[in-house]
Amino acid sequence: MFDDLRNNGDNKPPFTEDNDAELEPLLKKSQKKGIGFNLRGGVVLGMNAFQRFVISALVFLLVCILGAMLVMVRSSLLMF
Repeated sequence: MFDDLRNNGDNKPPFTEDNDAELEPLLKKSQKKGIGFNLRGGVVLGMNAFQRFVISALVFLLVCILGAMLVMVRSSLLMF
């Protein structure tokens, strides 16, 4: 299967047709609709308000848990 692979790759180009006419309408559509901060639609980074709230609540909970763990470890080290 892989016999003489280098010579086969050098002889034949991988893409024989360079037809960009089919891709032009797709590129124009993607330029009109941007991904990122679309504040009029309420979508930021592809998430709506509820999804952003859930992510921020989970990050807040994670910080609180890690802070409590740090306090417990530091207080137990101070006893010894």
